[in-house]
Amino acid sequence: MAKPRRIGVLTFHRCINYGSYWQARCLAEGLRRRGHESVLLDHRSAQVDRAEWRCALQPTLPTPTPPEDLPLYAAKTRKFFEAFEDLPMTGPFDLEAGRAPDGFDAVVVGSDEVWNFRHPWYAGRPLFFGEGIETDRLVAYAASFGNHDAGDGVDPFWAARLKGFSAIAVRDDNSRRLIETGLGRDPEIVLDPCLQFDALSRRPGEPWPDRAIVYGHSFAGWFKAAVRRWADARGVRLVSLGYRNDWADEQWIAAGPEEFARAMASARAVITNFFHGCVFALVNARPFVSALADYRVNKVRDLTARVGAERRLVGAETPQWAVAAALDEPLGPRVEDRLDQLRRRSEAYLDLALA
Repeated sequence: MAKPRRIGVLTFHRCINYGSYWQARCLAEGLRRRGHESVLLDHRSAQVDRAEWRCALQPTLPTPTPPEDLPLYAAKTRKFFEAFEDLPMTGPFDLEAGRAPDGFDAVVVGSDEVWNFRHPWYAGRPLFFGEGIETDRLVAYAASFGNHDAGDGVDPFWAARLKGFSAIAVRDDNSRRLIETGLGRDPEIVLDPCLQFDALSRRPGEPWPDRAIVYGHSFAGWFKAAVRRWADARGVRLVSLGYRNDWADEQWIAAGPEEFARAMASARAVITNFFHGCVFALVNARPFVSALADYRVNKVRDLTARVGAERRLVGAETPQWAVAAALDEPLGPRVEDRLDQLRRRSEAYLDLALA
């Protein structure tokens, strides 16, 4: 294990998004459990806040939010604000000023889509590429380029900044290829912090043998029909968590981050098209099925392949029996073994990067 250091963590820690919240919390607290003094660098931006809050209240645009759901999304947002207050953070600083607080032995950039050139409001922020950070060790952990495809490359302007990192680890193969072609480096692929520090993201609760979680939105018709047939045949109620899905039996839109984690731990199965829907199903060893969404195709496809859960990723051509099997059958020892191997590799990377 690396010697104790004072570490700043730079990520998307104030997003109204369960995955972003939990990856930020798990990385900061996970590093603390490894003996470091770690805090989140509390960057603020009025522009980002406006975009984030607008998205929180209107998450399915261009489809508008029904007026009766607005108070529920507002309640969910307030729960996130309350949760943010308990995160270990520096004092706030202006993101637009492009300068992070100093005095850290190391700064860890990531997880999340910190290098996504297509992100609607964080794209191209120099701070996440290391500009304006004064530290002896600049490290990336589980960083991602999101839906910026490897075929589009990394502009030399940004590649030059990424060369200032002393160690780089990403969380998907698309990001690995972008670093390899843009910088000539072969980065390690590591686990998302929620999976790496799974003891922190797991919230055991009372089992729900007759309820399954639906997490995501804008599902395709074929997928909704397949899941609905599975649920009706088994007497399972579908609970839509965090968003409205009218084809589910229950709507739990106003769930906060802790409620989200407990629901994922309690559910019989998880139905999702979100990356962290897959992640939390894996954290809690729950059967799951995921439909590919264009925005998340790179990270979801790579995660399921890397842990040996490829058959839980389905498309319009997938037969009904295969969707049902993915929701009925446990993950199995192969997946657990893969996760254990990846945790060891991720731990070894952190030890080396922070030495």
